[in-house]
Amino acid sequence: MALDEQKTDDNFYEIDGFQYIVEKDFMAKAQPIKIDFNNYGFRLDSSYDFGATASACSGCGTSSTGGGCGA
Repeated sequence: MALDEQKTDDNFYEIDGFQYIVEKDFMAKAQPIKIDFNNYGFRLDSSYDFGATASACSGCGTSSTGGGCGA
């Protein structure tokens, strides 16, 4: 998760007053996506397997069981 501006290859969603931008290609691979906020920050759950890239985040929890880097 990161702050970004909408591009032509993005989907835009507004849910409960929050605005979300998701790349169309990523959405096709990761859907469904669920974003929650808890006491520790944002939590991202999706069907995408982050296992191959999680090591680059030094164990920040970027997976279907944890939050994302910089979230």
